[in-house]
Amino acid sequence: MRTTAEVLGRPRWRGEPHRLEVWYATWTDLDTGSGYWFHVENVAPDRGADPHTLGWFAVFARDAKPRLERFGPYPLASPGAALSRDAWVDVAGDSGAVTVGDGVMRGRAGSISWDLTYQDESPPLYTFPEAVWRKQLLPAAQVVPAPAAHIAGSVTIDENEIVLRRGLGGISRIYGHGNAQRWAWLHADLGGGDVLEMVTASARRPPLRRLAPLASLQLRIDGVDWPRNPLLAAPLFRTRLGLPGWSVSGTIGRSRLRVDVDMPSERCVAVGYRDPDGAAAVCTNTERADALITYERYQRGRWVTWRQWSLAGTAHAELGRRADDPGIDDALLPPDFVPVTQ
Repeated sequence: MRTTAEVLGRPRWRGEPHRLEVWYATWTDLDTGSGYWFHVENVAPDRGADPHTLGWFAVFARDAKPRLERFGPYPLASPGAALSRDAWVDVAGDSGAVTVGDGVMRGRAGSISWDLTYQDESPPLYTFPEAVWRKQLLPAAQVVPAPAAHIAGSVTIDENEIVLRRGLGGISRIYGHGNAQRWAWLHADLGGGDVLEMVTASARRPPLRRLAPLASLQLRIDGVDWPRNPLLAAPLFRTRLGLPGWSVSGTIGRSRLRVDVDMPSERCVAVGYRDPDGAAAVCTNTERADALITYERYQRGRWVTWRQWSLAGTAHAELGRRADDPGIDDALLPPDFVPVTQ
């Protein structure tokens, strides 16, 4: 029996230094086409610095420039500290409290506040094998406790309330030692509960950072997740990173997948990240990306398109790298971008 979403959401940090723990949600308002991104992370730096919580909330409206507001850093309670009922994250600062729990997201970041609930009857999606997440076998891993979450509630921007009735997206988790050397991420809701979740990344460790990114992904169609073991399948995929477009493609047996992602600069925000060891990175993110996803099967001597999805402004995507990283083609950021640094 697979672990429940509620269990997957619980904090994993037990006081160790050099740890990064992330909860994030991305979704599309099916009524307006706007996208949203809520991100909260606990950072336990190397010895000598205090653990803290920080994050942001971003709105990607169809008819306006993206807007991002930050909260924190707030002091991080010691492991095992009492949280409010059902809370995974529960912190308070000058601008108010931020809470994440089983079915709940509430908080304030600058002039944006939110009071949201979510529900998802589908099983969690393991972008990396379940054992990798459970036993912490890699320097970092991601899991999606609620891959097809239905989100409702309200978001208030400058005292203007937006009522959300039909939000659709994913609630995800990351735990490990920090961000990759370079990475890209995609969440694509494909309709009817079908979903694609993908992380492609190069490790930070010096012997590995020069290697091409490895893609770990899960494509859920009619309740079946493919490939069966995403970690063993990762070397069979090829990644090309760049902006505004990047792609992943690969063949496994008699099935093959190609994913092309487009992130128009006017729909993106740039955010500065800092790892527990102090190293900086920057990511470009949009919850209004375009994506073309083609899944083929080999039948009777030829490749046949089995399923194809074209997402216009409803894919959720991110691309990140370190400063002066030569592993990404094209310009990472448009010349007028100003990163929102931590």
